[in-house]
Amino acid sequence: MVKIGEYNTLKVVKDLDFGIYLDGGNDLEILLPARYVPKNIKPGDEVEVFIYHDNEGRLIATTARPYATVGEFKFMEVKSVNQMGAFLDWGIMKDLLVPFKEQKMAMQEGRWYLVYVRIDHVTQRIMGSARIDKFLNNTPPEYTVNEEVNILIADETEIGYKVIINNSHWGLIYHNEVFQRLEKGEERKAYIKTVREDEKIDISLTPLGYAKVDGVTGIILDTLEAQGGFLNVHDKSEPELIYSLFRCSKKNFKQAIGALYKQKRISIEANGIRLIK
Repeated sequence: MVKIGEYNTLKVVKDLDFGIYLDGGNDLEILLPARYVPKNIKPGDEVEVFIYHDNEGRLIATTARPYATVGEFKFMEVKSVNQMGAFLDWGIMKDLLVPFKEQKMAMQEGRWYLVYVRIDHVTQRIMGSARIDKFLNNTPPEYTVNEEVNILIADETEIGYKVIINNSHWGLIYHNEVFQRLEKGEERKAYIKTVREDEKIDISLTPLGYAKVDGVTGIILDTLEAQGGFLNVHDKSEPELIYSLFRCSKKNFKQAIGALYKQKRISIEANGIRLIK
């Protein structure tokens, strides 16, 4: 049975002028319009498609990639608003409806909002919701310290950046541990720093402990190689410069060059660091 709002690999059963029909199971055939049909495809072949409902409520397939599938969070732009709700640019031909009851505040055309893509249990249609907390996991997190995770930057507060971890939990990156501008909607790798007793989760943009230093040492050596063996950067350099070069904090940079110096991989000079061949 096909999964609505997700990618499905389906077999071609008919090839017509206006598109191809795909086997949706249980005698259901789903149209993939001609504009999305891959070249040289024929009955019996399989194709990966995204399944959703068209404006008439019929299941339809597309090889276009929506910005988010069911179960995912994403920032999207409002294209229009009418008596049904707000319609967001979803990356495919049909816009994503966020009904008024699923809006935390009245959505406005041209503005961007964080939404969760879900199936409405009554209509079985795909819809969006800006009531993010309803769809995050309330069970105790089972992350381990230094575990690599995927994060989405959701908001900036007085103390740091709120992030969504693995599409499941809220997390926080403190301002004093960020050395670059983070943008809402940005997705990236990060690391579990702490799971506190109150089950709130602190996040680090770089690995912790020895793993972190080891990773930074490799970046420093690679950068030195690429720059001819010398870099005009040292332990007195500004944190922003260090982060722009090595994607690490000044503290981690100092630990890394200390380790490289002890290993006799680099020399530390008055105006920079030099690779020892």
